[in-house]
Amino acid sequence: MHAILLFITAIIWGLAFVAQSSGGDTAGPFTFNCIRSLLGSAVLVPVFLIFDRGKDKERYDRKTLVKAGVICGVLMFFASNTQQLGINLGCDAGKAGFITATYILMVPVFGLFLKKKCGWNVWLAVFLALVGLYMLCLKTGTGGIGIDDALVLLCAVCFTVHILTVDHFSPKVNGVKLSCIQFLVSGTLGIIPSFFLEVGTDSVSQRVWLSHLMTADAWIPILYAGIMSCGVAYTFQIIGQKGTDPAVASLIMSLESVFAALGGALILGERMTADELMGCCFMFAAIILAQIKFKRSRKGNDGAGSGQTANLENESRL
Repeated sequence: MHAILLFITAIIWGLAFVAQSSGGDTAGPFTFNCIRSLLGSAVLVPVFLIFDRGKDKERYDRKTLVKAGVICGVLMFFASNTQQLGINLGCDAGKAGFITATYILMVPVFGLFLKKKCGWNVWLAVFLALVGLYMLCLKTGTGGIGIDDALVLLCAVCFTVHILTVDHFSPKVNGVKLSCIQFLVSGTLGIIPSFFLEVGTDSVSQRVWLSHLMTADAWIPILYAGIMSCGVAYTFQIIGQKGTDPAVASLIMSLESVFAALGGALILGERMTADELMGCCFMFAAIILAQIKFKRSRKGNDGAGSGQTANLENESRL
């Protein structure tokens, strides 16, 4: 049952890339992320009320919780908006899913600066991911990587820093409340670029923006991303991970990149070239390899990064 919930979580998160692709085009990237984040924050309120029931003895430092929520919210703002901008500029939903998933590889590598060791499998996975990234993002005839793919890759870097930040605060605060606050902060920050870059300061621009926003093409993706991706999937992961080994849980949830590609093909009609498909295969193999648990060395620290990613991956979901 727990594995099924995690599998459903991966499907929901994978299809969220499809929602971002269609909804962001209609409502505007900053408007889309602003509303979905605020909606996600509201949806999580009943979640932590339910999960906190009967835990009156558990107390957290409110000042630390607010501090963590603000920092993580700022990082979430940059991560979600660079991702959304990349998708709006032309990065397909399937490609965006695989590129974003590279944070699973970046977390243990960045963790080296925090004196967290990672195993040989992570280094091999990084090499495979670089090969896959080259094949997936290289623009035919240009000899370089497009700005759309570069923005999504920057999003993965932001998520990496975000996850490591959550790692620092997670023992000190309630995880669901932290996620609720970070979505609130991210959505609130999104009001500024949304107003000046998309809503506009004149009445004509505002009427045009409102006419685009008040459509089913805008609100169906927004509601899906806010309610399903943030609320339902997050809750399913909390329940699913309680009875599942972290390494197994992360392997199941890494399927979100596959479902993003499938959703993009079936719903949006996206098609990948042979090189891009091969790149996806390399990157998915790298994601799986990075999360496989091997026997630890004498010090017991090898491969620590993948376990950390499994436990904290829920905090980086949009």
